Formats: sequence, structure tokens, C-alpha cells
Amino acid sequence: MNCSSLQPLRNGSLVLLALCSGLGVANVYYLQPGLSLVQAEFGAGPDQVAWVPALTQACYALGMLLLAPLGDTVPRRTLILVKAAMLAVMLLAASVAPGLGMLAAVSAVIGLLGSLGQDFVPIAAQMSSDTQRGRAVGVITTGLLSGILLSRTLGGLVASTLGWRIMQALAAILMLLVMVIARQTVPALPPASQSRYGKLLASLWTYWREYRALRLAVLTQALLAATLGAFWSTLALVLAAPPFDQGAGVAGAFGVAGAAGAFAAPLFGRIADRRGPLSAVRAGCLLTCAAFLGMAGLPASLWSLAAGAVVFDLGVMAALVSHQFIVNSLDPQARSRLNGLLMTGAMAGMAAGAAMGGLIWTHAGLAGLYGFAAMAGLCALAVSFLHSTTESPRP
Repeated sequence: MNCSSLQPLRNGSLVLLALCSGLGVANVYYLQPGLSLVQAEFGAGPDQVAWVPALTQACYALGMLLLAPLGDTVPRRTLILVKAAMLAVMLLAASVAPGLGMLAAVSAVIGLLGSLGQDFVPIAAQMSSDTQRGRAVGVITTGLLSGILLSRTLGGLVASTLGWRIMQALAAILMLLVMVIARQTVPALPPASQSRYGKLLASLWTYWREYRALRLAVLTQALLAATLGAFWSTLALVLAAPPFDQGAGVAGAFGVAGAAGAFAAPLFGRIADRRGPLSAVRAGCLLTCAAFLGMAGLPASLWSLAAGAVVFDLGVMAALVSHQFIVNSLDPQARSRLNGLLMTGAMAGMAAGAAMGGLIWTHAGLAGLYGFAAMAGLCALAVSFLHSTTESPRP
């Protein structure tokens, strides 16, 4: 079936798919705010309970790399329905886990299947015209990143009032909702490739070597994602220390500030449609640098911290939307694989940023943390100018 013969997704359908994307990825993060409750219930040490989010996050990145090729060889609606059903089962298993070991094992599978959130991006790209692709991808990305940021807020609220097990059961119910929406909204798109999974997996290296634009997009986004990892992984420590002296509740509420930036992502999708994606990428890099330099220069306050979070999250998301525009335009037959490579690089950058952020905060304080993030944004800006104008797609 030719994509041109299919009806483009309407705005209402795009919003529903964005909601499904956010709910899909949110499963990776619901448990994090309630880890202290998990620790207390199972009598575990902090080093033991820390393995749960670590395994979940690592398997999430692994899932984007290993499961993304399935999106090009299995009908995407079928893939989404199967993943959502398996997530519902795993989340229910997590809600009744008798011990920390079982919870860690189940959470690893949840992380692997959390790549469900990414499966909606290639659908939006495939079902949009060249002049509308950036906006459509921007809408889905808004849902995806809002799910990442707001999941901690929701998870913390439910865990503190009803318990962490109830949050896992609620997440399972939400996966049934995703199945209903996907069944009605996702078109019956045929597989983009008839190749076997092993061959598609091997093709990842081929695409990585062939497309310089892909390599540069991954590197640029990884640098920007490092600022996300550095900021959000140390936020609770920053807020607990002087001059803020705030608790975990305030740290969770900052997810709302980050999500506010995500809702402007479609604006940069439109810029990518009209002026080319690299313009939006560079604007995102500049916003990221400006946000951290502004936080470093302004007197420390919750307001300046929240404003900076909005601006730099907007910058990172603007670049992500534009990079998805680039990689989804390189080869229509490999959109799931190309998007998987991009997001794997972004997650690797976020993990590296989290590790660096904790180290820098311990030894250099808030000023060092801001300096590291601003430098990462500046390096990303420099990499963006290495793109070849003949290789990077334009409307």
C-alpha cells in the first residue's frame, strides 16, 4: 500500500497518538518517586533499590535499539497492541511483586517494552506530507516528552497517597486504554520491509555508516540530552541544599515546569517544515545555552530555576523534533530503525549526563553544573554546523 493513498492523520488523531506515546514511555518512570517506599517495604539498602531504576533505564535504551527494527517488518498497529498488552501484564506483576529481586526483573522487562512510546513517531512521519511532517512529529514528541516529565509527578502523588503498588496497577489499566485508542486510531499500515529481523538489525550499522546526517543528529542530540540528565538527576540534591532547602515534593513539581517547555515543540516542528530542520536545531541549542547561562547569572531562586527548566527543556525538545524530521526523511523504508538509533544515542547522552552531573555537583557545586550544561549545549551547536546542506533534508 502506498502511503500517498492513505488519509493523513487529523489533529484529533494526532493528539490521541501523542497521549498514547506519553503513556507508553511513562511506565519507565512511574516507580522512581516511590523508591523510598519500596526500600522501606522490602528492607533493602539504598544501593540495592537503586538497581531497579538503573535496570529499567538501561533496558529502555536497549529496547529502542533492539525492538525498533520490528517497526519496519511488523505491521505497526499489531506491534503497538502486542507491546501494550505485554506491558499491562508486566505492570500487574510489578504491583504484586513479593520481593525486590522480582520487582527488579519485572521492571527490566517494563523498560524494554517502554520503547512503545517511540513507535508512534514513525507513524506520524509516514502519515504526513512533506510540508506537515515536522508539525506532526512535534505533536507526538510533545506527548512523548510530557509523559517522561509528568510521569514522575503522577507517580509521586499516587505513591505518597495510595502506595507504589497502586501506581503500577493504575499504569496497567492505562495500557488497556492505549490499546483501545491504538486499535481505533492507528491505520493498518503494511510493513515497510519484508526482510527478516536479523537482517534489519544488521542494517543498523549500514545506516550508521551511510548517513552522515544521522551520525551528526545522534551526536548533537546526545550532547543536548546530557544537559537533561545532568539537571534532572541532580535536581532533588540541588533543591535540598542551600539556598533552596526544599523537599522531594517540590522536586517532583518541577516536572510540570519541564513539561511546559514540551508543549511548544510543535512550534519548532513548523519551523522545520518552513525553514528546514537545522534552523530549529540551532535555535534549540541556543536556548539551552541561554537557559543555563541565565540560571548561573541570576540570583538563585525557585523562580529562576523553574524558568530555566522551561527554556532549556524547550531547547532540547526543539532539537529532538528537528532531528526526528531529519532521520525520518533519510529513508522512508527504515523510519523505525533510524528513529531507534537517534533515541538510543539520546538516551546514552542522558545517562552520561546524569553520571557527570552527580560528579560535578559533588565537586564543583551549582556553578559547575550550569557550566557543564552550557558547554554541552555550545558543543551541540558547533556540531550542528557540520551538516552538509545537500544531505540534510529540506521541505
